[in-house]
Amino acid sequence: MFEKYVNRTTFASYEDFKDNFVINVPENFNFAFDVVDEIAADEPDRTALVWCNEADEEKIFSFADLSRASNRAANYLRELGICKGDAVMLILKRRYEFWITFLALHKLGAIAIPATHLLTKKDITYRCNAADIKMIISVDDERVIDAVENAEPDCPTLQRKIMLNTDRNGWLALDSVLDNYSDVFTRPPGTDGTSNDDIMLLYFTSGTTGLPKMVQHDYTYPLGHIITAGYWQCVQPGGLHLTVAETGWAKAVWGKIYGQWLCKSAVFVYDFDRFEPQKLMQKVEKYKLTTFCAPPTIFRFLIKEDLTKYDLSSLKYCVVAGEPMNPEIYNAFLKATGIRIMEGFGQTETVVAVATYPWLEPKPGSMGKPSPLYDIDLLNDKGESCEVGEEGQIVIHTASGKPVGMFNGYMRDDELTTSVWHDGIYYTGDMAWRDEDGYYWFVGRADDLIKTSGYRVGPFEVESALLEHPAVMECAITGSPDPVRGQVIKATIVLTKGHTAGPEMVHELQEHVKKVTAPYKYPRIIEFVTELPKTISGKIRRVQIRESDNEIQ
Repeated sequence: MFEKYVNRTTFASYEDFKDNFVINVPENFNFAFDVVDEIAADEPDRTALVWCNEADEEKIFSFADLSRASNRAANYLRELGICKGDAVMLILKRRYEFWITFLALHKLGAIAIPATHLLTKKDITYRCNAADIKMIISVDDERVIDAVENAEPDCPTLQRKIMLNTDRNGWLALDSVLDNYSDVFTRPPGTDGTSNDDIMLLYFTSGTTGLPKMVQHDYTYPLGHIITAGYWQCVQPGGLHLTVAETGWAKAVWGKIYGQWLCKSAVFVYDFDRFEPQKLMQKVEKYKLTTFCAPPTIFRFLIKEDLTKYDLSSLKYCVVAGEPMNPEIYNAFLKATGIRIMEGFGQTETVVAVATYPWLEPKPGSMGKPSPLYDIDLLNDKGESCEVGEEGQIVIHTASGKPVGMFNGYMRDDELTTSVWHDGIYYTGDMAWRDEDGYYWFVGRADDLIKTSGYRVGPFEVESALLEHPAVMECAITGSPDPVRGQVIKATIVLTKGHTAGPEMVHELQEHVKKVTAPYKYPRIIEFVTELPKTISGKIRRVQIRESDNEIQ
């Protein structure tokens, strides 16, 4: 499928790929019509989605199944008043209805807003009013339903609420009524249909500071994920790909729909509430997954399992993103499976922007090299390109045009957009350095860097050292105010089972860091906690730890 949208599909080297890969963007591209419906017409029985849950229920959808189901959903939502440009929030966890309604909204030209089930009343109120949300489609989850109902009086634009199955007052049902609607939905012609510049998708980023930003993507965005799926995840036609992510996160559209279907790979969805490594590996074995993507935290749990007891012969390629990966994870997984984990970097605002592509030899801990179409650089505090080994902010040069797959800006916030994207440069806010081979190495968010006794220290390098110790399950490195050094390095640590907090453990971990990395980077302060403060997307909120320390001073 994706062959029609690129200049060519095979490349002799990374350099060939970087210099010559081109995405051809047609006019009025709409993923639901031009990819899903087209595959459904040409190969109706091709598998698109394999879904199962913890109760071992299973559903398998062909492209024809999804085409018809999304047509029925589009007809239903249109009858309920959803039109082009209307904002609809989807709180559907990992339910297969997400894919059906998501495609329906694309066909209608409405704005899809995926959201996590962890949202509170305050979160829902903020999102409804910031984006003028007209409808919420939710799972049958009492906590979610209560949060929506409690928020509703403060959400004047919210007109309809839909639950998957319900007889609850004030809510409409989805599953039980879709069969009443036609499975034919004609693509709206002309200006009634979508154009490439229309807003298709909106994500509220759960940043580590401030209120969530509204990242808006247009209808060309899915084409950018040809790079993500075809050349980083290396999915294959007829393969089965799993990206571990709830549908509320941007990672879901990186790994659960756009690029995979453009490459004619089926998507595997394991619908679970509580992650258990053994059960996940059983699914990988049973369904014969071919490609796999997960954050480092998932891989960290997997390497603590005996992976040799599973038949993983079908698994050909594994990638990791979301946060930097400790080399210990890479080495342990490679030893157990023979598979190299290929790292990548991107944001909600982009597709994969830097990655270890198949032509590259992975360097554990490095995110790899820049993606084609993305003019990546590192700039220092003076706005100059960094030398080899010099830390700087990752930027994307856009003077020659916005690359396919990059966002259009932050909705209704020109000031915020301009603050990070001006003079033809988008500033990611992420810090890295580049080695002599052109590989990029993540340091941390710009506002997370620690300045201690004249040294600049990135959280990741100290966290990486600590995570090599068997007593450390999770950790966060921050700078704590100090009258002499300006800041001292502080480690907030969650211990693994069987290890005890105390002065002896503090000393042991400090000495461990001194041996693994430069001695000045050891944490002078260590605090043991049962859990780390995190955003609703699971990112560590180092800012919360810093604020707590500042209040104590």
